[in-house]
Amino acid sequence: MHRHSVPLTTGSQRITDVTGACQEFVGGIGGDGLLHVFLPHATAGLALLETGAGSDTDLAEHLDALLPRDDRWRHRHGSPGHGADHVLPALISPSLTVPIDDGRLALGTWQSIVVVDTNEDNATRTLRLSLLPG
Repeated sequence: MHRHSVPLTTGSQRITDVTGACQEFVGGIGGDGLLHVFLPHATAGLALLETGAGSDTDLAEHLDALLPRDDRWRHRHGSPGHGADHVLPALISPSLTVPIDDGRLALGTWQSIVVVDTNEDNATRTLRLSLLPG
């Protein structure tokens, strides 16, 4: 098993593309296998998403509608609506697995690996990558 941690700063950027960091890690090892991507945080998740064509903006806007930043949440510390951040990982998983073929992420043409983070109170994240050679 090969492991690597990638420090991230998300801030007010709700969708952060981490495909390049993932490809750099697996490309340096080569071969086939499975890449497991994990975000060890209670208020962020990972998704496969087309970026740059509006899907990332659509996702961010619809998350605001689905998880409003108001006082309805029982979890109330932090900024207003912070409880919504703690519900996010139930909808967008904090982990995903991607096949690796000959040192390349086996993603679809328009797929990117993105961090989804609505929590502006904590902009510092760590992305954990684990490659199981196959």
